[in-house]
Amino acid sequence: MDTNKKRRIGSMVMVGILALSAVLSGCGNGGNKEAESSTPSAPLELKDGKYDPPVTISYLRPWGPDVTFKSGEDQDNNVHTKWAKEKLGIELKNEWVSPSTNNAFETKLRLSLASNAEMPDIISYRGEFNLVRELIESGMFVDAGELFDKYANDTWKDAINEDPSVWYPYMQDGKRIGIPILDYSYNGDPVMWIREDWLKKLNLKGPETLADLEVVMDAFTNQDPDGNGKKDTFGLTIGFKNWVNTWMSDAGWVFGAYGTMPNQWNLTEDGKLEYGSVTPGAKQALATLQSWMSKGYIPEEVGVYDETKAAEEFTAGKAGIVVGPHWMPTWPLEDVKKNDPDAEYKAYPIPSGPDGEAGRRGTPNENGVVLINKNMENPEVFFTYQNYLFENFANPQAGGEFEYGFAEGYDYVMVDGKPSTDPSLTEGYAPEKYTLAFDGARIPSLSMNTLAKLANGEEPSTPFEKKLHSSVPTAMLEAAKLVLDQKDISLKQMFTGAPTMTMQMNNDILTKMEKDTFSQIIYGKTSIDAFDSFVEKWKSSGGDEMTKEVNEWYQSVQSEK
Repeated sequence: MDTNKKRRIGSMVMVGILALSAVLSGCGNGGNKEAESSTPSAPLELKDGKYDPPVTISYLRPWGPDVTFKSGEDQDNNVHTKWAKEKLGIELKNEWVSPSTNNAFETKLRLSLASNAEMPDIISYRGEFNLVRELIESGMFVDAGELFDKYANDTWKDAINEDPSVWYPYMQDGKRIGIPILDYSYNGDPVMWIREDWLKKLNLKGPETLADLEVVMDAFTNQDPDGNGKKDTFGLTIGFKNWVNTWMSDAGWVFGAYGTMPNQWNLTEDGKLEYGSVTPGAKQALATLQSWMSKGYIPEEVGVYDETKAAEEFTAGKAGIVVGPHWMPTWPLEDVKKNDPDAEYKAYPIPSGPDGEAGRRGTPNENGVVLINKNMENPEVFFTYQNYLFENFANPQAGGEFEYGFAEGYDYVMVDGKPSTDPSLTEGYAPEKYTLAFDGARIPSLSMNTLAKLANGEEPSTPFEKKLHSSVPTAMLEAAKLVLDQKDISLKQMFTGAPTMTMQMNNDILTKMEKDTFSQIIYGKTSIDAFDSFVEKWKSSGGDEMTKEVNEWYQSVQSEK
């Protein structure tokens, strides 16, 4: 889940200076095997699609707590590494292993970078954007765009060309230094999840507008929808400890109802970028949230709730509405039935505002990057590996090796001659998570289009469709269809470049100012008019200069298309 991935542009100048100075000092070659001064070896030859003798790819990637191994297996010895060697003649070897929790991986990689330690052939990373930029600016990695154009197969190229802007975060001086790791389109775009049994009990309809929504929230708050005789329920749960528009328990759609999206750069009708937190629409949205807080429609604790904690208000049966991705029925919404076996929930479209406008936080087609060491002797080996996954795993063929999943006995088992993905039988193993790109290979448009097709009642015909059909709950199918039905209201972050000079100097101050002002307004501790003075101070404290820089970047990448 994309969970993942939150781009908080901050000031990491000192670490970057340490890393860069180490590179320029001549104190070593960064583990680059002194290849700059040596003659590159001849390209390897494939025999029946396999390197013989085997060739090694050394790599680094964070290992999250969601990655589990069978007894006797680990990061360097598992069903996937065995497959890569047997099928492709490629040995995958971690340079070192570090978990992704508590920034352990990031800390170790930064220390390695600053000390000019040996870097592996490949670094695959999803997470902190500042670290990505530090790696790119180190000068240790090749122009991967040229390699991609030369070695990537048509399936992979077609997938990345669904949205060429996925390259933007990983460019420097017009070069595509990092290869974006593709995710499914709209995978994190939200829908509105509502307790359907509460709607039925109170004889209410699903809301189409904010005005409709207020009627529902008022009833959920004041008419005892859970029937326990206590006034202990809320209309809506959100969590804005991290931000108001976020990956789950989201409130960005409130701003979308007024034509903007906070904490990101949005495209205006005149083709320029504007910061969504300082627009007139943001003021209207904050006034709306302030009103809802004053009426008790949302819990008072939402300011200290992160995304997961806020969702617990819904799963605990205390709040009747939560906004988040289409996949929430798989986690965490099903937990609501633990507290109330008769509970029902259903996805509804994002409601529109007073002028008929609706908007939601959009999510990109990428969620990570692959960087290739500029001194990797045979970079085509990585493309042999990833090309195979795009051609055979991303949308597997009937009768192919990935028809039922990645590996029998892991993500699927055979029961009476038929494949099953029942978690009680597979124990939750997901070998595609062992791959260099974290999820094997993904074609952005494939998942949502398939889910929408199934939601329309069409029969699954391909292995990909059959697997989704057997493993995805009906509520998730219906939600995916809503996401696609409202795809035109998706508002994506339009600035995805390196932090500008003003961002590096002023962004921490501006971010704190914004969070404090938004929180004070929502809680009613200050007048909505405080927004106007916030905007003035934001602009004079670097916001205007930042806007200029962001637009210069945007025009530069548009001209490179």
